[in-house]
Amino acid sequence: MSHREHGAEELCAAGKRLYERALRDGYLPAAEAAEAPCLTGLGLLHPAVDDLGRLEPVAPAAALNRFLRSSRARVDAERRREDRLLELFEPLLHAGTGHGAPADAPTLRLLSGTESINHAIGEALAEAAEEVLCVQPHAGLTGPRGEAAYAAASARDQALLDRGVRLRALYQHTLRHLPSVYGSLERLRGDVAIRGLDELPDRQIIVDRTAAFIPAGDDRRLALEVRHPALLGFFVTAFDRLWRLATPLYPQAVQRPSVGGVTPRQRAIAALLVEGHTDAVIAERLGMNVRTARLHIAKLATVLGSTSRAQLGHLIGRSGLLGPER
Repeated sequence: MSHREHGAEELCAAGKRLYERALRDGYLPAAEAAEAPCLTGLGLLHPAVDDLGRLEPVAPAAALNRFLRSSRARVDAERRREDRLLELFEPLLHAGTGHGAPADAPTLRLLSGTESINHAIGEALAEAAEEVLCVQPHAGLTGPRGEAAYAAASARDQALLDRGVRLRALYQHTLRHLPSVYGSLERLRGDVAIRGLDELPDRQIIVDRTAAFIPAGDDRRLALEVRHPALLGFFVTAFDRLWRLATPLYPQAVQRPSVGGVTPRQRAIAALLVEGHTDAVIAERLGMNVRTARLHIAKLATVLGSTSRAQLGHLIGRSGLLGPER
């Protein structure tokens, strides 16, 4: 594994260990320092004048002063840059408002990084006064990190409810089987309603119909903050239509009936099978793991008497199982 580049403030474990040893012994063999090239890169070790095979440590106090000087120089440079930007844009700001351009014109803002995204969402939710609409697919709510994120979101949701804000959320049906999720729902008190669908679009948060947050990248490190009325109207209309199609999950759950021994989830799988999707795609779209999807497919094959994947698709089509939804 290659050594990761980093700054002095992120000195790696190997570099710290070798630097401490060099300080204790007064030197370090150059061959051993290859394990942590950051030490020479950061100027914490330098070749001995009388023996190039040895590296001698720079005193920690001297190294610290050098790094602090460099840091202060960067801060000073950023401050000078801020001053230049203010000097450049101040007259332009006055020029813009002089022609009647509203200071709070509708905007689209790209947010980068989890901290920036969470900060922007937190600010919008802190100003919420009427209603928050959420679309939360299964992705991102599994595993320890997902459970911790959901616990934090539940506390934030309760704070909204305590202020009298209405909360409506769409989840995938598979979430009802996650104790960490459904248990948190049961603890919420206030005007909250949750409904479920087999498939959902990507995550959305709509605050008072004045701001919306949607993903802007596959790695969840980018988000788009939307404050344009036309786009917000589109998002709210789409949410309302999905809401009418969804099945109530909370505060009172409605059980979806089985048809001919086939469960609602197996019907959703059947629809995707007929479209020709692989097991992995079916699992991803319905918010379950591949193993669970294959178990449902096997049960579906048993109910319909299928012995092959191709035959299963044919039998699904003949069964009328998807008739009401097609």
